Amino acid sequence: MLQVLKNRPESPGGGVPRRWLAGALLPCALMLALAGPARAQSAAPAPAIVAAAANLQPVLAELVPLFERSQTGKLTLNLGSSANLVRQIQQGLPAQLFLSADEDFALRLVDAGLTADRGVVYATGRIVLVVPAASPLTLDAQFKGLQAGLPKLHKFAIANPELAPYGKAAVQALQKLALWPALQGKIVLGDSIAQTTQYVSTGAADAGITALSLVLAPAAAARLRYVLIPAELHAPLRQRMVLLKNAGPTARAFYAFLQSPAAKAVLGRYGYE
Repeated sequence: MLQVLKNRPESPGGGVPRRWLAGALLPCALMLALAGPARAQSAAPAPAIVAAAANLQPVLAELVPLFERSQTGKLTLNLGSSANLVRQIQQGLPAQLFLSADEDFALRLVDAGLTADRGVVYATGRIVLVVPAASPLTLDAQFKGLQAGLPKLHKFAIANPELAPYGKAAVQALQKLALWPALQGKIVLGDSIAQTTQYVSTGAADAGITALSLVLAPAAAARLRYVLIPAELHAPLRQRMVLLKNAGPTARAFYAFLQSPAAKAVLGRYGYE
């Protein structure tokens, strides 16, 4: 605008004519007033943070892109053990949706008054006995092959039962099969079920108990062997999700999407019931 002003005829006093200046400034003011809102509207909203239990890692790798293809909003995942995620949320993590590995940890946030409501159970998980692909151990649902191989077994991986519901279910199964005492001194604890699976897949542990969803991930197929553990050997892994009070439109849309037939189909392919 300065160049335009310089090119206008001058008034007798050598300045810009007042009538022209007033006429020029009015549209400029209108343009500036409109530019601010336009910039604000064009700025993309910050991604909605979803705090999710580590057993969901492979299924969310499919579900999030599937959801985002039909949405303008984006998601950011924060994966970990359910206990650690609850602690982070209570300490100020601005998560908008929490996907727990069980009901108890989700309901802790409900009891703390941090959620929009009590949420819903979106899946029921299963656990498996798992060994590296080249392991000589025989796998069976009653762990007879594992029991026979105990003398040669040095490390057995489970998720920390204080932090991860899948670790708690592993302890329950081992206790019901009377194997828990024999494994003392051989137990290796993962901070999450994902870390537990990594211990076995890399050979850092000789065997372990992990989530069915993680061994069904394509990357695990060539590295692991597994057998499904009977559901009656442990408490049901009912996985509950809750919206936090700060949940925005994107988080609420993803919450609804996870209850849709399309999402249920993907969950089913990863062993969730």
